[in-house]
Amino acid sequence: MAKQKYYVVWAGHKPGIYKSWAECQEHTNHFTDAKYKSFGSSEEAEKAYRDGWRLHWGQKSADKPVRKKSAVIGQDIVEEIDWDSISVDVGCSGNPGIVEYKGVHTQTGEILFYHGPIAKGTNNIGEFIAIVHGLAYLQQKGSNQTVYSDSRTALSWLKKKSINSSLVRDASTKEIWELADRAIRWLESNTYNNKVLKWNTEVWGEIKADFGRK
Repeated sequence: MAKQKYYVVWAGHKPGIYKSWAECQEHTNHFTDAKYKSFGSSEEAEKAYRDGWRLHWGQKSADKPVRKKSAVIGQDIVEEIDWDSISVDVGCSGNPGIVEYKGVHTQTGEILFYHGPIAKGTNNIGEFIAIVHGLAYLQQKGSNQTVYSDSRTALSWLKKKSINSSLVRDASTKEIWELADRAIRWLESNTYNNKVLKWNTEVWGEIKADFGRK
């Protein structure tokens, strides 16, 4: 059974504390500069709501930037969201299971592309395809915007231009493997200057493209 989460909305259509991702989305979607984050207990959520977003949320701020330790011991770095970017994410009913993915504008939540449902696949393969779809979309637009994904595995596959998955290739997985193979071919025949970055969920909350199925 999934652990209950509490969603704090500091800036949205209706600020407050909510017990479901659907409610959080309702009060933050299409709200410019929305500020929200999930917490594991009602006590944490209530304290965070009282503290205000600057102590708990990762938006850049001139007076109180959010800092975390870098890989270099003892060195602090400031992590800031590039809001004029694309965020991608996958909704997966079972893993493997039915897969869908989308890309949204990170600041506004506007859906830029969507694909699904795909009969059978995995979350990581879906994430990989979504990233490449985002890159191809931006190439068509002539845009150098950043692409965010919250999947470390998919990002590693992107760098290698190859997929390491145990998902069998058969009739039930034909669609997702065709999309994955096409994505690899795109990477092999195209170049891009866009940054592709890991979304920092621990600091920033759920990625804007999240399907809310956790």
